[in-house]
Amino acid sequence: MAAVNPMDSASVLAAFGALGVLAVIFAESGLLVVGFFLPGDTLLFPAGVLCAGSAGQPPRLALWQVLVCAAVGAVAGAQAGYLIGRHGGRALLARSSGGRLKAAAARAERLLARYGHGKALVIGRFVPLLRSVLHPVAGALGVPAGTFTLWQTVGGLLWSQTLVLAGYTLGASVPRIDDYLLPLVALVVVVSLLPLLPEALRARRARRARRARRDSAR
Repeated sequence: MAAVNPMDSASVLAAFGALGVLAVIFAESGLLVVGFFLPGDTLLFPAGVLCAGSAGQPPRLALWQVLVCAAVGAVAGAQAGYLIGRHGGRALLARSSGGRLKAAAARAERLLARYGHGKALVIGRFVPLLRSVLHPVAGALGVPAGTFTLWQTVGGLLWSQTLVLAGYTLGASVPRIDDYLLPLVALVVVVSLLPLLPEALRARRARRARRARRDSAR
């Protein structure tokens, strides 16, 4: 157990199976500083793959157990994050020295302001880094508890079940797909980062515009 790397999905799944999915997704969905560094998409998708047998081998994990653990981890973790936000989340963020964490919190605030509570809580689940701070930020901003619980549950179930079932479908369709888990995880990382690209481009254009204004003012 001491050799388990919580940031390595293969290590977590090999050591703890479905219970590892529950624990990591719970932390990644709301424990702020801790969850910010844990796998989410890159744990759920391989877990789904391992639920499908291949080349005559039985499944390494039970699909129903992974689906239940993923759902419980996602929903309960988000509620825990909301409570953290309601009871000192802003102070915790202020004390953090991590620039990426503070930037993700700022993105979470903008998302809630731009799309409204329901849509933001569903969309945010599918954006890595953002989802770990979205729920504490929602608590800190005073999003109504009933609204938060409803929409984070919808988003959490859509996100967790879709990724597990996508991995399972691929695992059941392609023989010996589990031999290629590392490239698959890398592909999932790239795909999961795509939602961040438009905002990165907007931020780059904004920096260029500010620099141009400063240059023209000289």
